[in-house]
Amino acid sequence: MVSKEHVISLPRRVLVGNNIIENIPIYFSQLDLKPPYLIVTGEKYTKEIAEKIAENFPKDISYEVVVIRDASLDSVYYVEELVKRINAKVLLGIGGGKVIDVAKYVSFRNNLEFISIPTSPSHDGITSPFASIKGLSKAVSVKAKEPLAIIADIEILSSAPRRLINAGIGDTIGKIISVRDWKLASKIRGEYYGDYTASLSLMSAKHAFQCTRIINKDIKYGTRMLMEALISSGVAMGMAGSTRPASGSEHLFAHAVEILEPEKALHGELVGLGTIMMAYLHNINWRTIRRRLKKIGFPVKAKELGLSDEIVIKALTIAHTIRPERYTILGDRGLTWNSAEKIATITGVID
Repeated sequence: MVSKEHVISLPRRVLVGNNIIENIPIYFSQLDLKPPYLIVTGEKYTKEIAEKIAENFPKDISYEVVVIRDASLDSVYYVEELVKRINAKVLLGIGGGKVIDVAKYVSFRNNLEFISIPTSPSHDGITSPFASIKGLSKAVSVKAKEPLAIIADIEILSSAPRRLINAGIGDTIGKIISVRDWKLASKIRGEYYGDYTASLSLMSAKHAFQCTRIINKDIKYGTRMLMEALISSGVAMGMAGSTRPASGSEHLFAHAVEILEPEKALHGELVGLGTIMMAYLHNINWRTIRRRLKKIGFPVKAKELGLSDEIVIKALTIAHTIRPERYTILGDRGLTWNSAEKIATITGVID
């Protein structure tokens, strides 16, 4: 009997450098991308960047710009209406995580080419063929389109609000936990575990650790290092065919908080908090992780994000139910209230 094939989806081209958005028409010509283009972007700063990019297109290139405010099904349907109206061939996601998630999900649903042009290095969705869309039956990532190309302009990315850059570091350091959880699931449940993709994900986490040493001294060099880590993390997911190498119990905690307190904190910030606590459970040196994050001004206490102790404890107790099919250090039964409170207190996440 022939086993089911394993399909690996990866970007064809990754372009990283300073002031490279000026070269986008050249890159598109090299990739033989045919118009019409639909540019999906956000408000204010990201919209300005999108308009600047569009100004460089040749006069005969047809395109439209659509602004979205969130990564919801309503935004997906709104963008799809424009896709059909202009008969778009290529979608450009120019913005942060929400913009890129919507663009690549619409690309997946409509079988279009997707170009990822991030304006902040806040999470690894820049590369991954998965998206987080509100309004779906799942609170976690769903299959989306991998980018044909990623265009990462360090000048733009390093100018993003520092909070977004720090969130990207928190999200990437979390891979230490996700790989441990993945290996645990392999031992306990016989789940497929890819040594190479796990190593790639761990390398991303190590790069993020290096960022905590560099980012305060050299924002551009640190941002470039972070971007490379985020890209390799996304590639690991593409190779694995799932989010396993990059999403474990630390992400389950983050998703649980996002359900209980929507829009309260950035995703990467919650992943960072989850990483500290799950490192304790995995018997990893959580103190070093906490110290490194704190050094760059990352919020290592729930109250710094406006989260109550009760929300943190509650999230820890329900985290295992977010993806019951995904085995992690939290086990099948999860944590009791007392155990959750103890872990959050010992690690300093709550007082």
